[in-house]
Amino acid sequence: MPVPVLPPGTRFAKFSPDGRWLAYGSEEPQRSEVYVSPFLRPGGKRQISTNGGIKPRWRQDGKEIFYLSPDGRLMATEVRISGESVEVGATHALFGGIPTGNGYGYDISADGQRILATVGKDHKPSEPITLVQNWLAGLKK
Repeated sequence: MPVPVLPPGTRFAKFSPDGRWLAYGSEEPQRSEVYVSPFLRPGGKRQISTNGGIKPRWRQDGKEIFYLSPDGRLMATEVRISGESVEVGATHALFGGIPTGNGYGYDISADGQRILATVGKDHKPSEPITLVQNWLAGLKK
């Protein structure tokens, strides 16, 4: 079986949940963008990000790819896999303030509804954060 060759500058490659696709950041030709390519099958790559992107992650059902924009905003792009092709849907920003340095700095729950992220110490949230304590007692009511 041939070994897949990714372009120089490829970083943070992640397999799709079914193992047939690879999402990755690549600095080709000039700035880092996020792409999806079939893994060990013929076919071309599809660009996911439009204004730069790094550190992609798949939602567990394969219907969305998350990534960081160059300014640290967490982005989400809808994807639809149909046979041997990938259709790229709408992209939207979720929130900002995630450091783009080493490591991922964020993770996504299996359903894509919860996000755990590190934020810079100087980050000012745009909306208040609600902390629910003793939430288990609320379930008994």
